[in-house]
Amino acid sequence: MSDVRSALAGASFEGIASVKEAGLRGMISFRGDLSASKVKAALKAVSGVDMPGQRGCVVNGQSGLAWMSPDEVLVMVPHDEADGAVEKLNKALKGQHFMAENVSDARAVFTVSGKHAREVIAKLAPVDMSGFQAGEIRRTRIAQVAAAFWMHEADALTVVCFRSGAEYMFGTLKWPRRRAAKSAFTKASRCSKFTQGPRGMRGPFACPAQERLFLTEIPYYLCGYET
Repeated sequence: MSDVRSALAGASFEGIASVKEAGLRGMISFRGDLSASKVKAALKAVSGVDMPGQRGCVVNGQSGLAWMSPDEVLVMVPHDEADGAVEKLNKALKGQHFMAENVSDARAVFTVSGKHAREVIAKLAPVDMSGFQAGEIRRTRIAQVAAAFWMHEADALTVVCFRSGAEYMFGTLKWPRRRAAKSAFTKASRCSKFTQGPRGMRGPFACPAQERLFLTEIPYYLCGYET
C-alpha cells in the first residue's frame, strides 16, 4: 500500500503570522442543483452541516461545506473517509444530475494564524479583508495562483490551492515577513488609484507617499495586474 503524504509534509513558518501546511484533508468537488432538497439532505449526511449560503462556509472539525459557485460546493471530510463519502453521494443521488469527485490528493491546505493573519492575506489577494468574518469564503487568487480561503476561527484562516502550487503558496504566504503588513490594506484604501504597471514599471503617482507605500509595502498583484 502506498504511503500517502501531504504536499509539504507539515512545513511551518513563524513570522508576523504563523503559516503551516495543514496535512491531508478529505475534499470532494460537488456540482449539482444546490437548491434541491434531496441534494441538501445528501450533502448534510456526509458532512454533518447544513448547506451554506452564497460565499458561505460551515466547518465542524475536519468536516464541512464551502460554497464555491451557484452550482458547486466543496465537501470536506476526514481524508480517509473521502472515497466512502463519494460512494454515499452516488447512492443517495442516483438518477439525479450531479458530479462528485474526490479531489483530496490534488489539493494542498495551509493555515495562517495570529493577530496579523488577516493582514497577510490582504497583502496577497484582491479581497477586502477589513470586514471579512468567520463563516465567509472567497474563491480568488493569492499572488499568481488560484486559491480559496476562509476564516475558521478568530485570527486564523484556512487556505486551499492546487497541490502543484503548494511550494509557491507556502513561499508566498511567508513573504509579508519582510515588512509589517498590519496596516497595508487600510493605507491602500486611503490612496487614489495606483498607476504602477506590471513587473515594476513605474508611472505617475498621486503623491510621493503613495509611491513609497506601493514600492515598499503593497505587492503589484494587490492592484489587479496580471503578468
